[in-house]
Amino acid sequence: MALSAWSRLVYSAILYGLAPLIAWRIWREQVPTYSRLQRLGLHLGPLPPAPRIWLHCASVGEVRAARPLIEGLLARYPAHSLLLTTMTATGAQQAQALISEQTAADQVRLAHRFLPLDFPGAAKRFVRHVQPELAILFETELWPNLIHACRQQGVPVAIVNGRLSPRAFKRYQRLRPLMASMLAEVSWLAAKSSADAERFNALGCNTKTTRNVGSLKFELASQDSSTKEGERLHQEWGERPTWVAGSTRDGEEALLLEAHRQVLARYPDALLVLVPRHPQRFDEVAKLCETQGYALSRRSQHQPVTAQTQVYLGDTLGELAILYAAGSVAFVGGSLVPLGGHNVLEPAALGRPVLSGPSIENFADVAEPLERAGVLTLVDSPVALADDLVGCFANPKRAQQAGSAGRAVIETQKGALDRTLAGLASLLTP
Repeated sequence: MALSAWSRLVYSAILYGLAPLIAWRIWREQVPTYSRLQRLGLHLGPLPPAPRIWLHCASVGEVRAARPLIEGLLARYPAHSLLLTTMTATGAQQAQALISEQTAADQVRLAHRFLPLDFPGAAKRFVRHVQPELAILFETELWPNLIHACRQQGVPVAIVNGRLSPRAFKRYQRLRPLMASMLAEVSWLAAKSSADAERFNALGCNTKTTRNVGSLKFELASQDSSTKEGERLHQEWGERPTWVAGSTRDGEEALLLEAHRQVLARYPDALLVLVPRHPQRFDEVAKLCETQGYALSRRSQHQPVTAQTQVYLGDTLGELAILYAAGSVAFVGGSLVPLGGHNVLEPAALGRPVLSGPSIENFADVAEPLERAGVLTLVDSPVALADDLVGCFANPKRAQQAGSAGRAVIETQKGALDRTLAGLASLLTP
């Protein structure tokens, strides 16, 4: 048996051993209108008409980042439909929201399902049932059995916006035989930076199939509706110093509340809009705010922001851009704790100065030009965060200049979408 087959066999055996833990995760990551059996490649229901393109995104952030690509594929290939898969329930909800915003004709051509688990049988059933003409995996969604099932059934596989952080690269190096055999079955890889391309090649990806096309994250959809609704909220709340902490993670909210307490000492009417990354933590974060003595209003419960409100909990889905637009300064979470950060481009595109913790390696390529332009500032503690927030509130002109610079950076970095679509065209017949 070839080394590649052995490595997949060992990998699959480990997956089967973890089946009880995986089953618990499936139970949690569920949307009532979907069958849990989709995780086994079953009960996929009616699919959009053939021929089909299959695009997989992990969760909310990836669906948002892939939106320009999704709409670009629908426009460029009018005879094709597109099946979008996600791993998480929040990703499914984001996908449904995206579908609802398309034209009636495109809604027929765009559907969402859950990705099957990477068991060999589930992978084969899924690919056989969907019969895509092209499989597109977004960023680091690397699933050996799914990729192998595509190869067995003659489906070309592309990885787009491919990224490998230094931390992920070190982990994957320990699995190099598996990674090399999997990447050898990839038809085309569009890396978001030269460093990412080099890491993929070091793991065994063929240099002839790897291209550095830039980051699709710069290809942001229009923010006009979010800006309009955000400005309405800002006026509703009154002219008070407001900062928005988005995509916050476990262990981070306590640090942000500590920073907010210091801001309140200088600006007693300051408002923190706190938006946790995961909806299953909304109640936990609300309890933390109340335990620490903050006057709290919750968006999901339609509680108004009054003059007494100190923290507004954005415990809804799909409204982060609106809430970023409602504030004067944005902090992007997953960065004061060592998780690699989240998308700093979204608030920058809305014309807001952006703050982040030091852990931002997952977005280093997009963070670097923003930091150079003075749009993004890294802080390493609640004290440093509070100091920078106070500086922004005390100098609105500085905040406005940073906002304008952010939009300019994004405009100059565009082009990855056209390069990605051009590369995919070699794998797909219009």
